Amino acid sequence: MTDGFAIDVRGMTKRFGEQTVVNGIDLQVRRGEVYGFLGPNGSGKTTFIRMLCGLLAADAGEGTCLGFDVIRESEYIKRQVSYMTQRFSFYEDLSIAENLDFVARMYAVANRREAVRDSIERLGLAGRQKQLAGELSGGWKQRLALAACLIHNPQLLLLDEPTAGVDPKARRDFWEQIHELAGQGLTFLITTHYMDEAERCDRLAYISYGNLLTRGTAAEVVAGAGLTTWRVDGPELHELARLLRGTPAVLQAVAFGARLHVSGTDAAALERAIAPFRTGHHSWQQIHPGLEDVFIHLMGSSKDNYSP
Repeated sequence: MTDGFAIDVRGMTKRFGEQTVVNGIDLQVRRGEVYGFLGPNGSGKTTFIRMLCGLLAADAGEGTCLGFDVIRESEYIKRQVSYMTQRFSFYEDLSIAENLDFVARMYAVANRREAVRDSIERLGLAGRQKQLAGELSGGWKQRLALAACLIHNPQLLLLDEPTAGVDPKARRDFWEQIHELAGQGLTFLITTHYMDEAERCDRLAYISYGNLLTRGTAAEVVAGAGLTTWRVDGPELHELARLLRGTPAVLQAVAFGARLHVSGTDAAALERAIAPFRTGHHSWQQIHPGLEDVFIHLMGSSKDNYSP
């Protein structure tokens, strides 16, 4: 594997007609790393992942995935990668054990019965192996999907919004499993819309409209955005936000629960802009911006690549 990278690609590009949905993306993911791949819906995340694992041919680009050429050796990559899609994609009229056995057959796993049994134990599915997949809650379906992804002992897992639609405890349990597996040397590239999950990743990349806008650790991404953010408490924040959005130095005024976050990239200009609104009706406090502040800013500053 080149220089210890599980993924090392440059210039990855995909077009559909005249629309470029992935535009010259470079990405490096270290072995054993949990790497977050973020961006709004329609940003090109899933297309990029499908190119990595050989499900979709790239129009341009080069590099390696697990040491294999991403353009010419996709068949070898497929054998050592697992791809967990957004939608539950297993047979709901089969039991957990039957679904895992089916996947093990497809991969021609040696000692198949033992592999299924080990997978059930490993993911905490013991006692439920005879339960039909269609009867499982979202969290248990997620656990079954992860067990199926691991049954052929892949080196890289590509997880596309794996926790969408599951409850907070199931999400937390899932991430504990992810970090335990990463500690054993498995590599993860994970798309998510949840900022608390993004903060659990070793490093992040943010893509919007096919373009890679930023990457690094969570702290590096926040620092690189250069945002200054004020938190506002008080009454009628929706009206205050409307007024602030008409001010040039205010790049965003966004509700965060019962509070308002007001941000800009010119700290001095922002402070002058908000001065007329600091009349005592609201409490203002300058805070460190978070990932969500940064990603809202990036979304607002990126250009739509849609070509009708």
